[in-house]
Amino acid sequence: MAASAAAVAIVAALAACSPGETERTTLVYATGDAEPSCLDPHVGGNWPQALVGNQFVESLFSRNDGGEIIPWLATGASEADDGLSWDIALREGVTFTDGTPFDAEAVRANVEHLKDPATASSTGVLALGKVERVVAVDEHTARFELSEPDGALIESLAQTWTGMMSPAGFERGIDENCQAPIGTGPFIVESWQPQDSITLVRNDDYASPPADASNQGPAHLERIEWRFIPDAASRLAALQSGQVDVIDSVQPDALAAFGDDDAFSTATFARPGVTARIELNTTRAPFEDATVREAFALSMNLDPAIDSLFAGTLDRSTSLLSSSLPFAASFPDRFVYDPDRANALLDEAGWTARGADGIRTRDGERLTVAFPVSTNQSIPAEVSLLEQIAATAAEVGFDVRLELLDLATWYERSGSWEFDAIIAPYSKSSPDVLRTVYHSMGIPPAPSGYHANNTGLSDPALDALLDEASQASDDAVRGPLYGQAQQAIAETGMVIPLYDQMVQLAYSTDVQGFRLQPQLGTPTFLDVTIGR
Repeated sequence: MAASAAAVAIVAALAACSPGETERTTLVYATGDAEPSCLDPHVGGNWPQALVGNQFVESLFSRNDGGEIIPWLATGASEADDGLSWDIALREGVTFTDGTPFDAEAVRANVEHLKDPATASSTGVLALGKVERVVAVDEHTARFELSEPDGALIESLAQTWTGMMSPAGFERGIDENCQAPIGTGPFIVESWQPQDSITLVRNDDYASPPADASNQGPAHLERIEWRFIPDAASRLAALQSGQVDVIDSVQPDALAAFGDDDAFSTATFARPGVTARIELNTTRAPFEDATVREAFALSMNLDPAIDSLFAGTLDRSTSLLSSSLPFAASFPDRFVYDPDRANALLDEAGWTARGADGIRTRDGERLTVAFPVSTNQSIPAEVSLLEQIAATAAEVGFDVRLELLDLATWYERSGSWEFDAIIAPYSKSSPDVLRTVYHSMGIPPAPSGYHANNTGLSDPALDALLDEASQASDDAVRGPLYGQAQQAIAETGMVIPLYDQMVQLAYSTDVQGFRLQPQLGTPTFLDVTIGR
């Protein structure tokens, strides 16, 4: 009912505008991702915040289509000889949309806001974990002083969760800044109606596009209506009927069908960071036992299931890193389907008895796998995949208990370690995401209460390898180190890769100039025009 009401609201909104105005200058975007609880991407730091935040918050750096770091609000960066500081040169003549100058003091204030425990940052504060302070060398040079060398710093500054907002906006307090953050971007948050929409209006003074933007001035669009339509069928129907111009979280069957429809185009992107993967909690039974972890992985017949359920729109991955990041290594020989071997390993681990339903037991205890699933982060095809995984795991004796939860409850289960297996998306514009997610430093929670390391495995040798890789700024040095780290992680058996986390959008061919910005794969509407 809520999704239908949202669709009706779209019709009403469009009817309220003259056809000419809507067709020329207003774009309607319908998202299926969870509605943010805060629009300030420093607070927490999830994907829905990055999606909408990219329209009004800009970063110091971005990436181009070739994956290279390019200037945005910064013009360059130089690392000190000892690696303990970076000087970031800033664009001149840029102001936030409240008139506050963008300068080195503003950068300092943003980093302090990120690192303030009251902000409850997770993604941003973890990305800048080595930054001790920012010093304004002069008006347009910000020095990032570090606790140890950070070869991934510039990559970490190329994402919305570390983007720049007005220091005057921070002074209003977290609650007010959450409602309408003040950035330098091509759009401004005009209003936010929870569970309905966000209205963005053009920044007429905009003059700070990333280096690869075609449009170097204000956006062509005057307004964006950012609608929340969680139901996939309602979202798709709204696009096909012309009620909205762009939708995200497109389901695999619809994405495949759009390939034969001249009225619509699609855009896909592998989100940088780690792949969608099953992580196993090694802090308790049954997956504290590496033999049981290996048996669980071998029980999954993933290749045909992924090909079928996702309608051929994505490929099975055997890598820990997204294909959009450098240094991704694949391990096809490790992640295979072998139920005979799985059965032998479970016998070896002492799970030799079976109940009447075929589930293995040991000392009277069932071989149970608690697997909470977020309905806000998982599409129906992924839930179906997990159901198939549970079915084949049952054949060798696992009792996989899938529990579909809303996002808030899922976060509670994750934060309190009430799971045996979990899928937790994590995006970062750097292969240093491996350190964020698998270093033991990620086991204690961030100020937000979120812990990035869901495996609970603390391995000093792996920590040392990830630290060494993160300190290197030379790709010839850090590339092999990240390769070794991925090999070490794969050998623990605590991670089972599935596929790239995909950004999947569809839009009317009347929408021209639309693209996904390569730093994260978030949509940008700076260059968009609508012609009908």
